[in-house]
Amino acid sequence: MQVLTNISTLYRVPADGAHDEVDAVNDAAVVWEGDTIRYAGPASELPRQFSEAQTFDAGGGCVVPGLIDCHTHLCFGGWRGDEFAARLEGASYQEIQAAGGGINATVRATREADASTLRERASRVLADMAGLGVTTVEAKSGYGLDRDNEIKQLEVYRALAAAQPIEIIPTFLGAHLVPVEYRDERDDYVSLLCDSLIPEVAERGLARFCDAFIEDKAFSLDEGRRILESARSNGLGVKIHADQLSAGGGAGLAAELGAVSAEHLEYASDADIRAMAAADTVAVSLPIASLYLREPFLPARKWIEAGARVAVATDFNPGSAPSYHLHLAMTLAAVHQRMSPAEVLRGVTSHAARAIGMAGTHGSLMPGYRADLAVIDAPDINHWLYHFRPNACRRTLKSGRWIAAA
Repeated sequence: MQVLTNISTLYRVPADGAHDEVDAVNDAAVVWEGDTIRYAGPASELPRQFSEAQTFDAGGGCVVPGLIDCHTHLCFGGWRGDEFAARLEGASYQEIQAAGGGINATVRATREADASTLRERASRVLADMAGLGVTTVEAKSGYGLDRDNEIKQLEVYRALAAAQPIEIIPTFLGAHLVPVEYRDERDDYVSLLCDSLIPEVAERGLARFCDAFIEDKAFSLDEGRRILESARSNGLGVKIHADQLSAGGGAGLAAELGAVSAEHLEYASDADIRAMAAADTVAVSLPIASLYLREPFLPARKWIEAGARVAVATDFNPGSAPSYHLHLAMTLAAVHQRMSPAEVLRGVTSHAARAIGMAGTHGSLMPGYRADLAVIDAPDINHWLYHFRPNACRRTLKSGRWIAAA
């Protein structure tokens, strides 16, 4: 049994609390046994039964649940710095993609990379993320867009899950884009996904969720519905890339299908916002992508006032969000999405846990939850998000084990 003391402020973040309820406790202690939280509360009320526990010192920092990055594209080949320069000169995301860049460029690089190269690269990223206090990461495929290379990405995630401490939640995103070889045979590619790839991924347990990018130049609503209904019938959870560049109705489809989350959502209609709130589908905001693409940020106040849960994630990928710095996404969400620090913290803990189907075990520091936490070098979360630094995380605990320290 182990106890963490000298905590300036502990944020317990109960799973079913209000959007801005983070249950802050001053002068606190946390006790865990194995991988499970046993006590989290005032140090003065620490039960006597824990008095002999091994003690660790938080150094007067604040303590939050382990951070959850609930939307990443972790495994990919190549980078796209040339497109960054092109966008600064006025080229749009859609123009770059039409010219053979964008997702297609990363597909080519990922197909060329072998699994060991992809695994080594992603492993370095995960080590950095652990240092930031991230303990759980959702990771999508979607840069293979054929059977062998989609499976290759998902097998990389399986290998990484066994080889390093961060928990990886794999998502199949074969419906990221229609690959160039199927450009004139779209229906054949959708059939390949529905009749072959999705059943194989589900049978082999290579993914927990299936995602689809519903957008002009990607997949239509009807195609997305067919793909995601196939996923659901094969036992996979459903996620949707929705309304990132235009109001295409993806958010409404997410609500209709009971998706666990819909992601991006910058252009979602008011009716679809209400529908997602009623369906309790988590809205995953990706402010780093909005920053890099110079697109509008998610209007979080509108979503929260409608009753929707808003999570915050990085969207780490080589094109539109080439950063896995979740603290940056959090500060951007506060400044540009007008979310309070408490709402942002919930967005990377309990709401993010809900967006990956793990709200009952992750994202909170209540007794019985997973012993995942981060010690932050700040007296409280207001100061943490206001005073942006390269890394304010002092230590990271995952499943009851320290995995990173400054």
